[in-house]
Amino acid sequence: MERGVQFIGQSSAFLDAVERASRAAQLNRPVLVIGERGTGKELIAERLHRLSSRWDGPLVTMNCAALPETLIEAELFGHEAGAFTGATRAREGRFEEAHGGTLFLDELGTLSMGAQERLLRAVEYGEVTRIGSSKPVRVDVRIVGATNESLPDMVDRGKFRADLLDRLSFEVVTLPPLRVREGDIEVLSEYFGRRMATELGWDGWPGFGPVARRAMENYSWPGNVRELRNVVERAVYRWNDPGQPVDYVQFDPFESPWIPKAMPLSASRDDESGGGLANGQANGDGATRHSTDFTALNEAAIKVGDFRATTEAFEKALLEQALAQNRYNQRQTAKALNLTYDQLRHSLKKHDLLG
Repeated sequence: MERGVQFIGQSSAFLDAVERASRAAQLNRPVLVIGERGTGKELIAERLHRLSSRWDGPLVTMNCAALPETLIEAELFGHEAGAFTGATRAREGRFEEAHGGTLFLDELGTLSMGAQERLLRAVEYGEVTRIGSSKPVRVDVRIVGATNESLPDMVDRGKFRADLLDRLSFEVVTLPPLRVREGDIEVLSEYFGRRMATELGWDGWPGFGPVARRAMENYSWPGNVRELRNVVERAVYRWNDPGQPVDYVQFDPFESPWIPKAMPLSASRDDESGGGLANGQANGDGATRHSTDFTALNEAAIKVGDFRATTEAFEKALLEQALAQNRYNQRQTAKALNLTYDQLRHSLKKHDLLG
């Protein structure tokens, strides 16, 4: 990993978590890092290592969820040749690899109870025994665990050992989700946007426009900083006017008005035979197929003979009517038109209807 990881953020919630990690780094004790996906748990683990007295030792990472249960213990503790089918030679485990340094166990809550028991012994006694051997090996390792699960709740459900949790939780660093980090969305989006503009060879970074900024501030960011980076980089990459502020972001890369939609077999047969259902008419399953009532649209906007002008005027009239019917609630309007919120916002901007 690159040394000196840069932490970006100015919110008090974020700075408090970073400060807690910085203080804990100075002591040779286990630390748990708790946070939603994409909040930077691995970066905190690296900070704990780099600011510790073990900074010049190895930092070994293992994602506990990435391996089948049958291989977890062999990965952690190593194995001797012939210990199981396929073990043609002896191999060190992650504990031995991390000797003198830090072992970062991501997705800690996915460990089996058997692996947890052996992990507890390694933490308590500072020794591991390879699979297929009876000879313990001394190891000097600092443990940093990470999870997006509630380990105390898992203890209550019998899914995690209470004694192991006690041993690993000398300090607990809980990372706040991006949606509560006031001011950090703007700071991070500008940072990632500027980097992407440089990568694309732009002469400068024009920043984000007000529509894009509002959209990012109002989004819940379930993927947190990782998702923000992807959204920002995609928005800059797709922007066709580097001289103007980027003013459109798409949160779902699969979003498209042309995505095929599943249709019930009975409904497709009706369409093929020309026997389509009228507005609001129920099909054989009792489900109602919805279609928009176009008769109320402003017919004066239709200009026969000019296809582009006709379709543009029709689309604008349809948007105006849908907004009015839904009391200008954009999310309800998007749902009524069978659009995503981002698709609706893009259309409203195109027709200058954002207000």
